[in-house]
Formats: sequence, C-alpha cells, structure tokens
Amino acid sequence: MLLPDPIARLIDELSKMPTVGPKTAQRLAFHVLRMPEAEVQALARAIVEANERIRSCSICFNLTDSDPCAICANPTRDSSLICAVEDPRDVIALERMREFRGRYHVLEGAISPLDGIGPDDLRIRELLARLESGEVKEVIVATNPRVEGDATAIYLSRLIRPLGVKVTRIAHGLPVGGDIEYADEVTLAKALEGRREL
Repeated sequence: MLLPDPIARLIDELSKMPTVGPKTAQRLAFHVLRMPEAEVQALARAIVEANERIRSCSICFNLTDSDPCAICANPTRDSSLICAVEDPRDVIALERMREFRGRYHVLEGAISPLDGIGPDDLRIRELLARLESGEVKEVIVATNPRVEGDATAIYLSRLIRPLGVKVTRIAHGLPVGGDIEYADEVTLAKALEGRREL
C-alpha cells in the first residue's frame, strides 16, 4: 500500500528513534494523525524546545536548561562526594530515591573497545580536573553492572586512587546486565548503601 508522502516521512523519522521499529513507527504515526491539532502542535513545540534549550552542564555534563545545572548550583549538596554515572538517565534514577546528597559526573558512556569507545571518548579528563581542588573525598562509581561498566570502574579506580581520593562502587544489588535507569528506588538505595572500595 502506498502511503501519502507526509505519512511515509513521519513513519521514517519515527523509526529512527531507539527501540522503534517500522511497525511501532507506523502505529505512532497513525496515532499522531488522530490527535487533536492542539496536541500535535504542543508535541512539536516540546520536541523543538527540548532540542533548542537542553545542553550539558559545564561542570557535571548532566542535561540541563541552565548552566550550571540545578544540582551543581545547589549549595546544600555535598561537594566532597561525586557519583560518576554513564548517562544522564542514571542521574534521574538515582535522584528518584532521594537518598544521595552529593554531586554527579556524567561520563557520557562506558569504555567499550568493541564499539570503538576508549577512555578519551568519555568525560574522564573533566572528572580528574574536578578532583584537583582537593575538596572531593570520595568518588562513587555507579556504572552499569556489565563488562563495559566494570572496565570503566576499574580504569577510574586506577586513575583516582593515587590522588588520595577514596573510590567506591555501588553494590551489585542491581541485576547483572541491567541498567540503573530501570531499577526501583529500594534497589538503588541498597546498592548505594552496600558500595565498596575498588
């Protein structure tokens, strides 16, 4: 069946999204076509606004619409404690539990030689620069519990420990192969409580 060009283009654009295959893209496209005009316009504005206004925090590299981000700018957060994560979605997951009062550092990935991602492709230099002031006493490595996350944690530990900064890793209360962003608050709280030195 030949689709009108605007629908075909919409399906094509939607299918470029992660985890959205052709059939899901088609369902989403037809759903959008049934939405009231005001809702379609609101959706389009939200997409454009997010694309235009969201950027990385110049300190921690979390996503933000102000620089520095609200967490880095908050004077009540413990600046002696940094939690290093792979992705901004991990910050959201950790913040949901309302237990961690330190600051974050988003690495923007994990070491993965098979995917061509090495240490220089991550925000490791920026993390080390944050440690130079001597204010940071502990770095919690909260990388995902899989081979790439483990490699990143070991690499960070070897770089940071000689600087006199304590390096810990969240406990493996999370399922191996799972992602932090999908964990519930209780599991994340237990994982943080059971962190260990690397």
